[in-house]
Amino acid sequence: MGLYAEKHKIFQLMQNLMEALLVHQPSDPINFMILHLKKDNDEVPRILTVGPPASGKTTISHWLCKHLGAVYLCPEDLLYNKLLKASKEAMAHKARKDEVPDALWVSLLEERLNIEDCVSMGWVLDGFPKTRKQALLLQSIGISPRHVVVLYAPDTVLVERNLGKMVDPLTQEVYHTTFDWPIDFAVQKRLVVPEGISEQATTQKLLESQRNIPGLLQAYQENHKRINADQPCADVFAQALNFAQTRPRTNAPFVPRIVLLGLPGSGKSLQAALLAQKYDLINICFGDLLKEKVEAYTVVGELIRPFFESGYPVNDSIVMRVLKERFSEHDCRTFGWVIHGFPRDVDQADLLSHTNHIPNRVFFLNLPAEVAMQRICQRTTDPVTGERYHSIFKPPTEENVHQRLRRNPKDSPEHMEMKIDFYNRQVEELEDYYEDAIHVNADQDPYTVFEYIESCLVNPLPVKNLYHV
Repeated sequence: MGLYAEKHKIFQLMQNLMEALLVHQPSDPINFMILHLKKDNDEVPRILTVGPPASGKTTISHWLCKHLGAVYLCPEDLLYNKLLKASKEAMAHKARKDEVPDALWVSLLEERLNIEDCVSMGWVLDGFPKTRKQALLLQSIGISPRHVVVLYAPDTVLVERNLGKMVDPLTQEVYHTTFDWPIDFAVQKRLVVPEGISEQATTQKLLESQRNIPGLLQAYQENHKRINADQPCADVFAQALNFAQTRPRTNAPFVPRIVLLGLPGSGKSLQAALLAQKYDLINICFGDLLKEKVEAYTVVGELIRPFFESGYPVNDSIVMRVLKERFSEHDCRTFGWVIHGFPRDVDQADLLSHTNHIPNRVFFLNLPAEVAMQRICQRTTDPVTGERYHSIFKPPTEENVHQRLRRNPKDSPEHMEMKIDFYNRQVEELEDYYEDAIHVNADQDPYTVFEYIESCLVNPLPVKNLYHV
């Protein structure tokens, strides 16, 4: 039952329905829920990009739209969109050089968001709301973004950026005299300086933004991310995209079933131990599990023994019998598990997927082969104390200990090369099979690796595969 609910995202579906009901409070909730389900748009982007002038809101918004397949929206486009009923009234205010009332802006946006492209593809709204009052007006009519990207930078940087801004009146593309000058001479000739970017006007806008941003952050406390815009645009975009692809945490029950894959020496055993220690997961080393069966002289252990003695891999049917039995025990079903050393190939992965023990997190710990060789081939053990050493990372401090160190024959360069070769022949098919797997750079501090794995465990997986690319 739990597996079915997890596979079909039942808890998340019910949570989304409940949120929509509470926001819109329809008079006919049953019909409302039916229509909501038919829209099938719970996963489309709903993003606000806010920040001071020249922080890069427009560029980041356009890039997000292009990558996520969403609709780009901004106040200027809403104002001049003659298909919107409220645009005529808004343009009349502009013609009189009056401020467009907040309620009218919100009415324009509500009308635009109900058009099919925004409903089905999602949207990125650039530069609105600007104040807490506008944000609360949006919330009062049920317009609730899933992600709010808040850009910031030092005032000196923003002033320099704004004073060099140029606009192509034909395409509305924004350029800069220093940072982004067009290479097309025809474009250069028609560039114009936009209104309201003098140093005095820019300073006034920055002061206004500084007054309003704290109120905006308060309105979107749970779903905003502040990003430093004083760095290369590609880096700002990468952070914004990563945030836009995250899901909010849910209260759905979650029992971790984790598979760690990687070369020998990539840290699978250590990461499994850290996960087991912190989250009370059952740590299953596949090789040790088989050895336990043999050493206990169980019926299945006697079936495994000939394979151990001959050095051949254990038959997959026997392997699955052992794993099903272990996964079905009360501790695994209650606390969850993390396994390493299995599956070795795509056939075993497929066998596992046809059980009631399908993994819900798969991690590939990526490591260069030469680093794996260095980690494994230079480790030794003290036969007296059982302490493990490494000639580079943890050499013994006493000469007598150094003299008695022994290396496991399985850690020899020849044996490691065979293991690496076998893994490399299987890994491409495994990566294709586990297309939603998470790839981790294992060539770094193990606790940094653990922090990343942990973040992917406690947070829902990104929805990158659900967006249009």
